[in-house]
Amino acid sequence: QVHVLESGGGSVQSGESLKLTCVVSGSSKRGYCMGWFRQIPGEKREWVAAIDTDGRKTYPDSVKGRFTISQDNAKITSWLQMNSLKPEDTAMYYCSATGATCTGSLYYEWEYDYWGQGTQVTVSP
Repeated sequence: QVHVLESGGGSVQSGESLKLTCVVSGSSKRGYCMGWFRQIPGEKREWVAAIDTDGRKTYPDSVKGRFTISQDNAKITSWLQMNSLKPEDTAMYYCSATGATCTGSLYYEWEYDYWGQGTQVTVSP
């Protein structure tokens, strides 16, 4: 059974940085496309970064230039480096992975098979 585990969340002040880590385990498979999403209670989950198995990285405008996604060579670990954090970045951050061939945009929740439980990021003014 595949497990996805995020870590690295916490409370910081505006302008500071955090680095989130995501590890996919429980399978001998290597080479996951991975994404990060975030969600505020009562709102829809928002995509914030994705990386495919070719290393192509994509971001929405809301985080472009501030957030950087990366992946290890085995493509089972992903990191999300978040710089210049703002109070509006406060959310629960979720890591996701797809076991299928990654042919889509990776912008949407339905493109992913596996999800972590989330790690909270809180940014104070």
